[in-house]
Amino acid sequence: MTIKITYFVHGTTIDNEKGLATGWEQGELSALGVEQSKKLPSLIKENDFDAVFCSDLKRAIDSANFAFGGKYKIIQDKRLREIDYGDFALSKDFKDKLKNYIGKPFPNGESYKDIEKRMGNFIDFLKENYQNKHIAIVAHQAPQLALDVILGGKSWEQAIDEDWRKKKAWQAGWKYEIKI
Repeated sequence: MTIKITYFVHGTTIDNEKGLATGWEQGELSALGVEQSKKLPSLIKENDFDAVFCSDLKRAIDSANFAFGGKYKIIQDKRLREIDYGDFALSKDFKDKLKNYIGKPFPNGESYKDIEKRMGNFIDFLKENYQNKHIAIVAHQAPQLALDVILGGKSWEQAIDEDWRKKKAWQAGWKYEIKI
């Protein structure tokens, strides 16, 4: 048995355009982000999901609603939130130091290991409730990196180093599979 996941990142935000890391702040989609989200369904080959999940942060909710709201019920789940950057929220001076926070939390925030635990819990939920289903997730950077670690067999260092965002190699969905 398997569960197929297609992972989508939320549309570009005003903070993204300023180079800021939003973290647990809500964040607003920019005009470009709204356009990206509305255009997404036409860019994906398979647009047939058994469930669509998104983070409970506004930028992911808005992206999911623009992309899938007319066709699917959107299920918000706080386990899909971005990492809590704590004191570094709405800052840009730390993005080259992410590996420092794999096991150690950001000041007044979370560590990447915390996200791995959160996403592991979400995967266990999927195993119990969505066997042999295809789900879509609309969320953020850290949860996607956690999937690269948990399902892709990468180390945190490797996931951070190979993150598509560094090469600006966006695509219309990333595929993951949970084998049960």
